[in-house]
Amino acid sequence: MAYVNLQRHLNRRTVLRGAGVAMAMPWLSAMRPAFAAAETRPPKRFVAITLGLGLHAENLFPEQPGRDYQPARYLEPLQDMRQHYSVISGTSHPGVSGGHRAEASLLSAAPMSAAAAGRNSISLDQLLAKHLGHHTRFPSLVLSLSGSNSPSYTSSGSMIPAENSPARLFTRLFINDSQREQKQQIARARQGRSIMDLVADDVRALQRKLGSGDRQRLEAYFNSVRELEKRLAENEAWAGRPKPTVDVEKPVDIGNPNDFIGRQRLMSDMVRLALATDSTRFVTLHLGGGGGVVRVKGVDEGYHSLSHHGRDEEKLAQLALVESAIIHAWGDFLRSLQDTSDQGTHLLDHTSVLLTSNLGNASSHDNRNMPVLFAGGGFRHGQHLAFDRKKNYPLPNLYLSVLQQTGLEVERFATSTGTMAGMEPA
Repeated sequence: MAYVNLQRHLNRRTVLRGAGVAMAMPWLSAMRPAFAAAETRPPKRFVAITLGLGLHAENLFPEQPGRDYQPARYLEPLQDMRQHYSVISGTSHPGVSGGHRAEASLLSAAPMSAAAAGRNSISLDQLLAKHLGHHTRFPSLVLSLSGSNSPSYTSSGSMIPAENSPARLFTRLFINDSQREQKQQIARARQGRSIMDLVADDVRALQRKLGSGDRQRLEAYFNSVRELEKRLAENEAWAGRPKPTVDVEKPVDIGNPNDFIGRQRLMSDMVRLALATDSTRFVTLHLGGGGGVVRVKGVDEGYHSLSHHGRDEEKLAQLALVESAIIHAWGDFLRSLQDTSDQGTHLLDHTSVLLTSNLGNASSHDNRNMPVLFAGGGFRHGQHLAFDRKKNYPLPNLYLSVLQQTGLEVERFATSTGTMAGMEPA
């Protein structure tokens, strides 16, 4: 495993020469000696890793609640990380059903069903990015292993397309743009801002002619215009700043779509690099769930078919091999965060990492009893939080806990009823 090594690329003289813009530059791990007095604590981060085909509950959830649980099959390889994560059973999103369709509300918890689609709302990662993402070059990263679908949605309910190429992501993160490209980025930002100025003038003129109800609706639109102007200004400011340097080579994309685990591991490495260089603090990685035969020894049937096992023993046996490999790769991602220094602590200590799926039972398309593993972030882990599997506890309560722990002072998220019981800061 290669680790970020920025210190040798940023000596004291380099930092001093940039002192005029130091206040506006992103925080980098290599800058710790120079900016130690200014940085009082490491930043808080959040990573959501989402699955499209669930995880078999019998192999995931322990039988015993609390801290003395015996790990189920999928958790046995994570025993060395036991105190760094929690397994949570008996949760779901209130008012959400519709099987695969509910993937859209996985991080937003917006009520929907097969009969009534409903309007989606902002996802957890994008709410964090909206209010706290201005500190980094990329307010958030939305990634996937294949395709552009993601569970990340804007406040207007629009899906954010995912990046599925580790090579392209590496270029965006670490390859400096040419002067021509920088000028084009600045020109695009300025052009967008001028358009926003024109729209703002039109809005002000129109407000004087409207009734109170329409004025309120227009004010909401006007606020979104101001938010977009702010983001465009930030894009312009970042265009000319150098990107961080890492001591790893640009990755080569894995061409085989059935190498699910290889793709998961490669993109997870990119997520760690993005966090360690403070290029972003909020990441969604959608693993999805393809129909091909996953490259795992002993598996010869398609992943999607295996997830719809109908209790067939042979399918369940192969599904367990696939899902065990997914959990093992997730565990290695946690270990990589734990092994990465973060201002004298560990990157995992300040990074909340969620693994979940919209399907609690993929075979029956059931959205109840969602699989949930939750790690890091400064919470007290090492436990099985076992809620009622017949009358589920609201998973949005965990999302509210994440929001508050990450620094966003909100009292509610979607259908939350409070922060999650038993999920306490360390």
